[in-house]
Amino acid sequence: MKSLAPESLLVSAGRPESPGQPLNRPMSPASNYLLGAGKVYAREHGAESWTALEEVVGGLEGGTAVSFASGMAAVAAVFDQVPSGGEVVLPADCYQGVASLAAEGEKKGRWSVSRLPTDHTDAWIAALETADLAWVETPSNPQLILADLAALAAAPRKPGAVLAVDNTFATPLNQRPLALGADFSVHSATKYLGGHSDLLCGLVVSVDPARHEALVRSRTLQGTVPGTLESFLAARGVRTLAVRMERAQANALHLARFLEGHPAVAVVRYPGLESHPQHALAKAQFPAFGAIIAIEVNGGAAAAEVACRATHLVRHATSLGSVESSWERRAVYGGQEHVPPGLVRLSVGIEAVADLQADLDQALRSAVAPD
Repeated sequence: MKSLAPESLLVSAGRPESPGQPLNRPMSPASNYLLGAGKVYAREHGAESWTALEEVVGGLEGGTAVSFASGMAAVAAVFDQVPSGGEVVLPADCYQGVASLAAEGEKKGRWSVSRLPTDHTDAWIAALETADLAWVETPSNPQLILADLAALAAAPRKPGAVLAVDNTFATPLNQRPLALGADFSVHSATKYLGGHSDLLCGLVVSVDPARHEALVRSRTLQGTVPGTLESFLAARGVRTLAVRMERAQANALHLARFLEGHPAVAVVRYPGLESHPQHALAKAQFPAFGAIIAIEVNGGAAAAEVACRATHLVRHATSLGSVESSWERRAVYGGQEHVPPGLVRLSVGIEAVADLQADLDQALRSAVAPD
């Protein structure tokens, strides 16, 4: 069979092939196995639901996937590859969980950390010559700053160094870091891949067999294995990724244009808007622009909090990438001091866009209404 389009691979990969087997790989709620056939213990030898998820995501990314108990467990497995005393480079605008993990390791003398603006390509290329791990987040969380990933992946780097890309926001439908030359593509499957706010799971994908084995070893020794139910749900959820993203991205572009003209909104950040400072790069790098919008509400933090609590359809909740729309003020969390106080991250779902627009409109107007 010829190479499949991503939409077809999402539906077909990771399924049993023999006649008489179920269409979906079933859950195997077992921790250990009868001895004599190779499998001994689930932490070491896995479950069928892991295999299904890993085959789908690995196929999408063009590599081999390893699944973990959460997105942060996946991140930790990548950081586990840094040699003692090594150098880690992070984006200045970075998910606070990753930044906290890096800071904790630095405090313990495990590695040193430096941070660079995501869009300073020359500085990143220079850092790649000495860094042991360059962690790239594009688009960044939460300010949606883009890295020139093709330029970074093509740049020379220190022998043995790792270029890891957090591909959670873009998803493999919009960005395939491994095809450009990155060493790891990392996902919080809690978000778009699972897509239903009902699981914790993470994945790391690589093309190098030695790096793959190092990830498996890290997962096994640290016990950061995904749950049987969680991996089953993630494998089921990822089947609809293409249709969910198509709807969510169309909604996001519509809402970004609406919000750009809203009297209660000071700034809209969305790569699909011509006003985004890296719109040209976004058009060159992505076939579509994702489903995350960052806005700054007139009136700062107080007005942003009022708006977030005033919606009825859009949920006031953390995390992102699910079928339902949600938003929150990001600077409320520690480690986000660089984020504008009134910045709200909006994760756009698959609801009717007219209903989303009406809900956001009334909430924003209530937040900046005169006393």
